[in-house]
Amino acid sequence: MTTQHLRWPAALALLALLMAPPAIDRVAAQRPSDAEAAAAAHAALSPAEWDAIQKTIGEQLEALRAGDATRAYTFASAGIQAQFRDPPTFLRMVQDSYAPLLDARHAEFLEGAVIDGRTIQPLRLVMSDETLLVALYEMQRDGGGRWRIAGCLLAPSTLRST
Repeated sequence: MTTQHLRWPAALALLALLMAPPAIDRVAAQRPSDAEAAAAAHAALSPAEWDAIQKTIGEQLEALRAGDATRAYTFASAGIQAQFRDPPTFLRMVQDSYAPLLDARHAEFLEGAVIDGRTIQPLRLVMSDETLLVALYEMQRDGGGRWRIAGCLLAPSTLRST
């Protein structure tokens, strides 16, 4: 299987624009290029931190795919937990609104970035029909310093896996 590489600095910048337009406009005006900005933002966290982020997401996906609502819920931020109140409600929301996360035949982490103080970890999803989606996870540290999932946006891609 071969895939084309997406231009992640541009995709992450687009996500950031959707989340906080005025702040990103100021940042964009100060940076010389998307590639340099992405490299600097990625460097804001150590490789061990990015590994911990990816481990959190991967373990939640394993729990979700196994139908283990209680375990999957533990990887969500306090804000997400408060919004959905209990593990069964959280699992139903994921099954209803984020089915591609559960149905993807392949998933691959892409280079993450810190954009305007938000830690974003992209995950490329290859679906059974060879279409690609990108799950953009927003990550936050909890009171104990552990990474938790604070949100996820599924974005379509114009590329197809071959």
